[in-house]
Amino acid sequence: MVLDGVSVVRGGRTVWSEGTLAVPAGSVVGVIGPNGAGKTTLFQVALGLLPVAGGRVEVLGAPPRRGNRRIGYVPQNYTAALGEAVRARDLVALGLTGSRFGIRRSTPAERARVQDALRRVGAADYADRRMSELSGGQQQRVAIAQAIVDDADLLLLDEPLANLDLRNSHEIVTLLGELRRERAVTIMVVAHDLNPLLPVLTDAVYLLDGHPHHDPIGEVVTEDLLTHLYGTRVRVVRTAQGDLFTRSG
Repeated sequence: MVLDGVSVVRGGRTVWSEGTLAVPAGSVVGVIGPNGAGKTTLFQVALGLLPVAGGRVEVLGAPPRRGNRRIGYVPQNYTAALGEAVRARDLVALGLTGSRFGIRRSTPAERARVQDALRRVGAADYADRRMSELSGGQQQRVAIAQAIVDDADLLLLDEPLANLDLRNSHEIVTLLGELRRERAVTIMVVAHDLNPLLPVLTDAVYLLDGHPHHDPIGEVVTEDLLTHLYGTRVRVVRTAQGDLFTRSG
């Protein structure tokens, strides 16, 4: 994704302006900032759902457009809005066909691609169960399978760890790292809590003082920058093993 002097206006209010950045292909990028800073807005711009007020945007080498099949998108709380009856396999199929397979006969090739996506995210064992029967972590795996089933080059995940316990959060983060290594997919993740994602993040886009910025993750995880970003004291701690984590106060 490339922004060149981009400004975004919603409801007569400038959300952010003068955005100039380039997200490297194959990176895992945390999109961070306080509530209302425009994190989800950035995704809407990339998806062609929101025109910019000024500047130039490129996504995968072309202007944003609706329905770009090279982008996989998982909105926040997506699975909760689907209804209880949908099977995991049928949800993944939506990402490939745009309709439930029950509306028309699926081809063997389509069924194979759905099964492969479920296998890649570790969800093949519960592919025929209803989404309402799955845990939060299992639901998130299925949602990611839907996002990658059409071989997306860019994944946009809005709060994928929300409401997950520590074990499920760790498993989803591990999955994101595997997708990056195995498929060289670019992954952008909106997150309020950086800590679970730090092992796989390579970069961050942060929305500060009304402008989007991009830097390698090591330059973003600093006490001064995070304290300024969130408006409260943030400490950065490095363990004896070299791991980083942040905490407030």
